[in-house]
Amino acid sequence: MLLNLKAEMARKRLTVKDLARVTGLSETSVRNKLAGRSAFTIPEALKIKMELFPEKDLQYLFEEVS
Repeated sequence: MLLNLKAEMARKRLTVKDLARVTGLSETSVRNKLAGRSAFTIPEALKIKMELFPEKDLQYLFEEVS
């Protein structure tokens, strides 16, 4: 699970829809990736970081916590 990414989304009041818009993925795909059922690709992770969280470290945002 991507708890850091979810926490940062909550702090900025961003939704799954916002991540879907930035990445070009469906909301279902984003939900699956946030839950750890599948993984964000490197280009998807970079888009999310650069467009929504430029002040955050990529490794912090996408750290897997089980």
